[in-house]
Amino acid sequence: MLLKWLAPILLAPATAARKPWSYPTRDAKSWSPSDSGAQTIHLKQELFKETLDALRVMQDAYFQPWVGTWPKAIDWTAAVMGSHISGALVSLSRGLDEEHDSYKATENMISFYFTHLISFYFGQNALSLRHQAYDDMLWVVLNWLDTVQFISEYSHTRSSALQNTTSSIRAAVDDALRNPAWYGNQWVPAFAHRARIFWELASQGWDETLCGGGMFWNPRLGPYKNAITNELFISASASMYQFFPGDRNTSPYDSFGDVEPPNTDGEQEEWQPHDPMFLAAAVKGYRWLLESNMTNSQGLFADGFHMSNYPGNNTKCDRRDEAVFTYNQGVILTGQRELFKAIGSWRYIQEGHQLIQNVIRATGWNLARNESVDDINNLQPGELPPWHGLGRAGVLEEMCDASGRCSQNSHTFKGIWMHHFTAFCAPLEMIAAAGGVVDVGDDDDDKLSHSQACQRYLPWIRHNAFAAMRTRDSEGKFGMWWTVGLLNITVDNLQFDPDSQPECPGEFAALLCDPLSFGKKKGDPGDDDEAEQVYPGGDGSGNLAQQKPMGTRSDGVGKKRQSRVADDRANVGSSDPNERFRGRTVETQGGGLAVLRALWELLNQDVE
Repeated sequence: MLLKWLAPILLAPATAARKPWSYPTRDAKSWSPSDSGAQTIHLKQELFKETLDALRVMQDAYFQPWVGTWPKAIDWTAAVMGSHISGALVSLSRGLDEEHDSYKATENMISFYFTHLISFYFGQNALSLRHQAYDDMLWVVLNWLDTVQFISEYSHTRSSALQNTTSSIRAAVDDALRNPAWYGNQWVPAFAHRARIFWELASQGWDETLCGGGMFWNPRLGPYKNAITNELFISASASMYQFFPGDRNTSPYDSFGDVEPPNTDGEQEEWQPHDPMFLAAAVKGYRWLLESNMTNSQGLFADGFHMSNYPGNNTKCDRRDEAVFTYNQGVILTGQRELFKAIGSWRYIQEGHQLIQNVIRATGWNLARNESVDDINNLQPGELPPWHGLGRAGVLEEMCDASGRCSQNSHTFKGIWMHHFTAFCAPLEMIAAAGGVVDVGDDDDDKLSHSQACQRYLPWIRHNAFAAMRTRDSEGKFGMWWTVGLLNITVDNLQFDPDSQPECPGEFAALLCDPLSFGKKKGDPGDDDEAEQVYPGGDGSGNLAQQKPMGTRSDGVGKKRQSRVADDRANVGSSDPNERFRGRTVETQGGGLAVLRALWELLNQDVE
């Protein structure tokens, strides 16, 4: 029995309109899953290999362990890549347990990539990030909380694996050597400390003097309260409540001012886990976001709110930036799941499913028939299906994808959506709620409804993974524009009408949709000695005149620094639409990894 709060579309029989499909691998093999157990196992094995390969390419091609980062990433996108690695390690640890009997093989693979996260802890530009925008700080919080979650889960899995070693090994190995805590646990205090420091810094962006509440995006620009910063604040706060293990470290980088641990009497300098302060912040932020009128007629979050006639007497957010981006629909999903786990109200799960369904419909996908509403088989070469609000042909897409002019920021967005979707659709378990204990296992209807709803999204996730995989080049690198993987399109025959869809509207279009203009400094390669890009704003008209974006990493307060400026123009001559301008990047590889991981996790869920 499915609950009424699930969209009626999900009440269709699970077998309705089920269609055969094939899944390409780069070595030209093809395989088609069916209801047979043998083919399902084969599908999972092949998908596991593809996911592992996506991780390998991401780290081999883009990560430099001796530097401790992905050199061509920018500060905030590097934090997101850290979350992708932690998420992938959670999935891979489960997959390796299923695919390999050898504990040693599993431990070696996990430890290899975990050392990259340790390296990144030292390579992360933490001092600069402390002075950047509030959303940048919050990506850091989620980055290290994701890593703490991985360590916790893998430590438990590893302990079980050691207990199940053969009796001859068990007899031969002393208990002190056989059952030590996994070495990753020694890094938890450092990771937790960084998460706590950046949450405290970011929380200073909460303001109730304008717009009735909400987080500012940037402390150095005119007032802008946007969806992503507020969603990050909600998800980071809820995750701090759930996963922050405490912190006794007040050095070397204290937050600004004299901050005393909020849940102590002042005699002990220690931050405790499950502090109600974090949960209260998440609840407050969520309430404001829902009441802010941030969603459009499709039920999708717009980019944010400006204020007309500022500075002046107006204190209301009355000018909504209508730009819609995929990550604005994804980050909140983690907050909704963690708020449900903390409070026990199914409202948060219901609203998360509604948002996911709104996203899927906005790509042009029919959930009842499990197929795209667009007939791509009858398109002419170079012809595009119609734009539906957040994609076409059933594939998630940014507004800038078709033109190829996505910025480095936008390259990260679809992967972010997939990462938080995967977190939201993870199986529900026994949870500790603020008012007691909620055992979702006692409410079979609710538990089953959530799992079945997520399984109904499986064909759409599979469709997107199929498209994304077909954008890989000969080196296994994923492209930004997944939709092109389904279409007969080259740079030469592409029929793109800019008037057929909104292409990066709003006052921050350069930030998200111009691969060359934002953040340039005079003297950068290929800038033709142009002056630094300047936002409109701050002149009393509601714009932000005379406000410049923050500087680059080289000047110590960098944010949205565009790297590879010289390389961007060199790719224009390729016939591959995904080689235009920025081409394939670590951010697009992270997106490919995230969609494969989402598919693998859904396929491996047991739903009765």
